[in-house]
Amino acid sequence: MLAPIAWRVPPVHYGPWERTVSMLTEGLVARGVDVTLFATADSVTRARLSSVAPHGYAEDPLLDAKVYECLHIARAFEQAASGAFDIVHNHFDFLPLTYARLAAAPLVTTIHGFSSERILPVYRAYNDICHLVAISTADRHPDLDYAATIHHGIDLKEFTPRTTRGDYLLFFGRIHPDKGAHVAIEVARRTGERLILAGIVQDAEYFRTRIEPFVDGQQIQFVGSVGPPERDALLGGALALLHLIQFDEPFGLSVVEAMATGTPVIAFSRGSMPELIADGSSGLLVAADDLEAAVAAVAQAQRLDRQAVRAHVERHFTAERMVDDYVRLYNRLLGHAVDDPRRRRRTRPAGGRCDACHERKTHVYQSRDGLLTVCSTCARGIDVSGQDAETAIANVVGRAPAAERRTLRHRLAARQAMHTTRRERASPPQGPAVAEPPPGASQASLIGYV
Repeated sequence: MLAPIAWRVPPVHYGPWERTVSMLTEGLVARGVDVTLFATADSVTRARLSSVAPHGYAEDPLLDAKVYECLHIARAFEQAASGAFDIVHNHFDFLPLTYARLAAAPLVTTIHGFSSERILPVYRAYNDICHLVAISTADRHPDLDYAATIHHGIDLKEFTPRTTRGDYLLFFGRIHPDKGAHVAIEVARRTGERLILAGIVQDAEYFRTRIEPFVDGQQIQFVGSVGPPERDALLGGALALLHLIQFDEPFGLSVVEAMATGTPVIAFSRGSMPELIADGSSGLLVAADDLEAAVAAVAQAQRLDRQAVRAHVERHFTAERMVDDYVRLYNRLLGHAVDDPRRRRRTRPAGGRCDACHERKTHVYQSRDGLLTVCSTCARGIDVSGQDAETAIANVVGRAPAAERRTLRHRLAARQAMHTTRRERASPPQGPAVAEPPPGASQASLIGYV
């Protein structure tokens, strides 16, 4: 899993790409999938973490972004070239596509939006070899072929549903002309409602000239960037989220997050907004740049059923649904890769991959039940061949340095679960005979991958 390195995974405050990477990675690990996450060293994950950058370059001006981006991407594809992974999933925009023909595994690339038309030549050049995922139908580019469209999902446990409406309007996003904070201010002024603005300042001149003059600390308040606990309270306490965007946004995490608390969204009907908002149920879509309609929508939003708003997210935008969609895509691509001459896997060296260090070693030893493989270095003198996986895990973890034990225990347990799942799905069903499935029916299977 190749993450961006502007911020850590998951981000402390801002970082929608990193937040999605975290949600997907942790969801896969929870299912027993062996995942290596390439991200900043301060990232927090249950996956195997591989890092070059100590922390996000957006947080440290002393880090050269291009230098660390190159080292970061190179590390991932050097391992991929050796046949270490079954799938490489890129969330790093266009640059990793240039490595696609050097890797031994299929390259999935989730396009989190196009920063400009100038990056399209790279996508066109590798369109035939990469498996592109759009995050909304609205963001599909006509020049490209896509393997799937997969909407982002969120962890509903992070958002408290509220049944009573709040007492202020909320703008939640980057302070940038594209996001329409200045329009939100105008709506608040015309309705007389209080407005809270939350987000990082991404355009200082825009903030200085079009936002700051209206911030009075009373009707118009600016609270800056907020973390998860404050985010939940701010979103849930609003009577409506104003998402009056000035561009065709590919997705809007804050839109889904607001609805998860029961807060309806008033949005200009641009980009992905019609895919995210059930107009008249989970929010209100108004014609792009129609300020009068946005003002009128404030009163209408207060009459929406907040339980229905939350239910919309529960049906369509959970992290579990997102993980399901990606698992189906991975399995489909792995099945195709077998017969695709462009995807022929290299012959792997003798030995096997150690479940503890995840390196391929010539000398490895399996537990008695075959559910754990450990190299001689990680075994630290323990003969695991006469032990079942659970006993072997306890013994291997017990010999490890104290600081490594917790992470190692989670890693080995995840590997054991993955091997168990593979074995169960590969085994013929036991018990009484069942009727033959109808022609054309198929059974989905989970294929382990990294």
